[in-house]
Amino acid sequence: MSLRWSRMTWAVALPCALAIAGCGGGSVPADGGAGAAGPAPTAADDNAAAVVAADAAAGGELFAASCAACHGPQGEGVSGLGKDMTASEFIAAQSDAELLAFIKVGRGTDDPLNTTGVAMPPKGGNPAITDAQLADIVAFIRSIQQ
Repeated sequence: MSLRWSRMTWAVALPCALAIAGCGGGSVPADGGAGAAGPAPTAADDNAAAVVAADAAAGGELFAASCAACHGPQGEGVSGLGKDMTASEFIAAQSDAELLAFIKVGRGTDDPLNTTGVAMPPKGGNPAITDAQLADIVAFIRSIQQ
């Protein structure tokens, strides 16, 4: 079996395995287990894999509970509190992994890019939200983007 065939096989099999396992399985080497040298997986790779298997419907429910008070039920924004997410250039410019990381840490009022003067708390103020749930929220946010 050639190395090319092995990588193609993993490119198809890995997302399926992640979806079936609910992203809870062990990590797979960056080379797909073929033994060739490659870069080690990073936390961003883990976040990206979680976003790929995300559920926008579940993310909508989480968004409603943790984000809608400031960003509106459909991400349309609430004047003086949270920005409109449906047409946000900032969101559109972020990868899923970057957006997940941003939501995870939030944005303080001291951030020069904070234009509302209102802090965005980490995880929307819900410290119990997991990375997998944040991935679902990112999937929902992508679904409302225009």
